[in-house]
Amino acid sequence: MPAAGPVDHRSSGEPDSVGLAARAAEFWRALRLPIPQHAWFWIGILALSAGAGLLYDALFKNGIPLVAAIHGVFIGACALLMERGTLLPRLQARLRRLPTFLYVPIAELAYVGMITLGHAIGGIIVWSTGLSAEPFAEAVVPSLRVLVYALAVSALLVFVVRMRDLIGAEVFVNLLVGRYHRPVEEERIFLFVDVVGSTAYAETHGALKTQAFLSAVFATLAEPVRRCQGSTDDFVGDMAMITWPMARGLQAARCVACVLAIQDSLTRDAAAWQERFGTVPRIRAALHGGPVVTAEIGVDRHKIAYFGDAVNVTARLEALCRTLDAPVLISGDLLAKLPRLPEGVRARPLGEHAVRGRDQALTVAAIEPAGRPLA
Repeated sequence: MPAAGPVDHRSSGEPDSVGLAARAAEFWRALRLPIPQHAWFWIGILALSAGAGLLYDALFKNGIPLVAAIHGVFIGACALLMERGTLLPRLQARLRRLPTFLYVPIAELAYVGMITLGHAIGGIIVWSTGLSAEPFAEAVVPSLRVLVYALAVSALLVFVVRMRDLIGAEVFVNLLVGRYHRPVEEERIFLFVDVVGSTAYAETHGALKTQAFLSAVFATLAEPVRRCQGSTDDFVGDMAMITWPMARGLQAARCVACVLAIQDSLTRDAAAWQERFGTVPRIRAALHGGPVVTAEIGVDRHKIAYFGDAVNVTARLEALCRTLDAPVLISGDLLAKLPRLPEGVRARPLGEHAVRGRDQALTVAAIEPAGRPLA
């Protein structure tokens, strides 16, 4: 393998439990109360908000830790809801279009509003339940000290969220806990998604319009990938690389369901795509899985990279989509490991095909809705 240094030999599947959050996740799984993978991040952010409230209580000796924690949770929740565009989405959209010298002060004022709202909600709760003996006005209206402290904490939390969005949720956590600081042997599923016709689109619409088009397509991928508990690990030109630990991707055929969900997301909004970009995006996709070495690489800029035959085979399989005129292909190796396919989906065998860089021919099948080819 091309990865240097000591290699951790771990079983395929989920990452090892790391810290209290991971143990909590295992506890909830044991109770059979499934929580989506990405939801743990937001639970962690709210826990940090509560912790910030407890720290405030310790620093300024308010004497009621529970009250401070409740305020922290609601202040953090309101700030994050605005950051994600759930609260005041139009305001957020307008703010992002402003030049930086205007964006910063106006955004700060907006966060002051969210902090005030969160503090008021928390204050109503602690006052109505008798947790706080303060007068109602003092319980719901934040002091200047609270505002300054909450702004500092909110800025830190927003920075963490933005970093997570920039490099991807799973990659962010893995870099944070140093899971791949030493190379690890594991089994993963790879999904390569290529946007069809992007080169021709660039020739007629120009580079800037094409970049906006590709950005919109990749943004559409985010929700299906999140819902199917995958991780978008890289973008190369007009191609996105999505991965799963083998066990997670096989469960409920999530890796296949993800492709179909992406297709549905693109076709469902066909009229909007046509109006905005003059075309409806189409994709080619290839699914394969196998053993790889996963390692954290880089000095000034760190990233998690995969080394092994499984990555190369997935790339070659995506190229076969053109030759076989099949939008979605899956290797026979991965298909054999799937317990079942999603309802209403079939795998149409396409025989064995020679793949560059691989001695043995690769068995291939097309994934398509039962009874009709996938458009």
